[in-house]
Amino acid sequence: MIIDIRTRRAGGKHGPEISDGADPLLRKVYGQILRDERLDQDRTLDDVARAVGMSKQYLSEVERGRKEPSSEMLRSVCDALELPIEHLLTRAVRRITASRRIATRRPSGAPRVELLAA
Repeated sequence: MIIDIRTRRAGGKHGPEISDGADPLLRKVYGQILRDERLDQDRTLDDVARAVGMSKQYLSEVERGRKEPSSEMLRSVCDALELPIEHLLTRAVRRITASRRIATRRPSGAPRVELLAA
């Protein structure tokens, strides 16, 4: 089993979710972070979309990683959430790095193989 970091809302905290093992797309990681931040602030899609000047449908697509937002759009959403753009970038790097570390771990219970020199 390969584990990839995807956000899951559970009591305000985020954790890993099982996926197909491929590196997550950057747009998906950005979207997850933006959604987490919006939910942590108890704000609606409509509220943030209005602050940015976009439709809530488009913001929803961005949060789900289905749309590739421009850097200007990312900045606008970050500004609306009062999230410094560098925090978005840092969180994205951490999630991608963590997903790679988790994906390379040997599953528990897997047989251990040791090579011994004669």
